[in-house]
Amino acid sequence: MDKPWAAGTFLGSLPAEVATALVRDSVRRSFAAGRTLLREGARDSHVFLLVAGFVKVTTSAEGVETLLGIRLPGEVVGEIGALTGEPRNATVVACGPLTVGQVSRAQFEAFLRQRPDAAALIAAAVARQLRWANRRRTDFAAFPAHLRLARLLAEVAEVCGRPSPDGAVELLVPLSQTDLAAMIAIAPATIQKALHELRDDGLISTGYRRITVLDPARLRKTAEL
Repeated sequence: MDKPWAAGTFLGSLPAEVATALVRDSVRRSFAAGRTLLREGARDSHVFLLVAGFVKVTTSAEGVETLLGIRLPGEVVGEIGALTGEPRNATVVACGPLTVGQVSRAQFEAFLRQRPDAAALIAAAVARQLRWANRRRTDFAAFPAHLRLARLLAEVAEVCGRPSPDGAVELLVPLSQTDLAAMIAIAPATIQKALHELRDDGLISTGYRRITVLDPARLRKTAEL
């Protein structure tokens, strides 16, 4: 059985029949672009399996929103609040048309007890999220704005990019300049300058909430610097 989710995601790392059964037993829901799935501070306890579509995860402090990351099809969101019983620590918003499977806290906990391999995947996913956040903080201190942006776009292109025949990669998640600025902790005016530098270098092209990586290999090389 072929897996519809990428290797390395929660569902994509499970045996195909196990992932399919988990999704089948969930409550299927659809969200339009911009709709909120989970809200920071809320005390609900279910989780969402991302069946198709992408979401962005944000947090807010003193009125300033920070984009923590992007989750792709096959991943699970809301797992920390479900497993700890604490209020939601982030807001999750659909980046485009989205299909999810809603799983109750009790159902999810029972599944993890029955599948130790799945519990290990959840722990690994949380660790990846922490590493991603730590990389962003390291970047803030070590790199100028255009290199921070290059590193971010190189990572996003790898996890949610669509290759085209000419070798370019279109980012499937619509990201505004505000989103990008929040992810790498720079001012909106600075993100405009960083985008301009990458465009002038022939690394990316941009449109309204659309970014295409024109030369992925050279962007990765730039990001490694």
